[in-house]
Amino acid sequence: MITRPNLQIVVTSEGLKIVSSPSPRHPRRRAAALGAVGLVTATVLAGCSAEQVGRGWMPTVPGMTEHTDDIVALWTGSWIAALAVGVLVWALIIWCVIVYRKRKDDNKLPVQLRYHLPLELLYTFVPIVMVGVLFYYTATLQEEITDTSTEADVHIEVYGRQWSWDFNYQDADVWDSGEPAAQDLSDMAVTEDLPTLYLPVDQTVEFTIRSRDVAHSFWVPAFLYKIDMLPGEVNTFQVTPGVEGDWLGKCAELCGQYHGYMLFNVSVVSQEEFDAHMADLEEAGQTGQLGPEYDRQNAVTQSGTGEGADD
Repeated sequence: MITRPNLQIVVTSEGLKIVSSPSPRHPRRRAAALGAVGLVTATVLAGCSAEQVGRGWMPTVPGMTEHTDDIVALWTGSWIAALAVGVLVWALIIWCVIVYRKRKDDNKLPVQLRYHLPLELLYTFVPIVMVGVLFYYTATLQEEITDTSTEADVHIEVYGRQWSWDFNYQDADVWDSGEPAAQDLSDMAVTEDLPTLYLPVDQTVEFTIRSRDVAHSFWVPAFLYKIDMLPGEVNTFQVTPGVEGDWLGKCAELCGQYHGYMLFNVSVVSQEEFDAHMADLEEAGQTGQLGPEYDRQNAVTQSGTGEGADD
């Protein structure tokens, strides 16, 4: 065998063959790349608290609603199961690569076709069982989340419109409304200039969701739930907030030019503060309900017939 830089000329029974020789720099490059990946991973994990990791980096807090803890458990459990499967598969791949690698001076072609019925049944039925278990827990939790058979303590009607919100507090017969946000979209924190939806803590709230114009989506990330708002359709859901505080809500459906500014606050307060806010709205003259007469289609119809014209 005659060796040249990065090339090897191998003398075989079939004649001369030129093959590439691995560069001594390649192991160093791989080691540097692995070191960089490890450093980035360690840096990212160092910036994460145990609480963040425990809830799977979901944007909520423990006990936020009656369903959020179950959603987080399903989310993190699914990732743990997926990680376990991934580690097992990679371990088997690496084991096969090492154990069944080509040996020196071994030029025999291994058997190309073999059957192992128990093993084939195993890797066929185990994934089916895993998907079935995941589907069962997902469907069960979804059924609990969308159930509205419980008698609610508070009823709120929410209208989405380009590009803000109308809130009707039906029990108190008062309303509140907002304008599109005027804030830097890079800062998604709660701000005073946003319309605010008030909810009493530990009280079951039933939302009636409607749209005045185009498709929107009502989303409070801390609740880990969102629901579509479609023109001409009425959707409902119930939630029982369990933690007082201020949270951000937003539209999660691209609805036009200023979709990114369609934000609102959610203030979960005590029953006393909630009642006081209802009294403030009544004192401000915001009584009654902002109904479907303000929908775009109805407003256009009224304008065309002159019903909406000033005297």
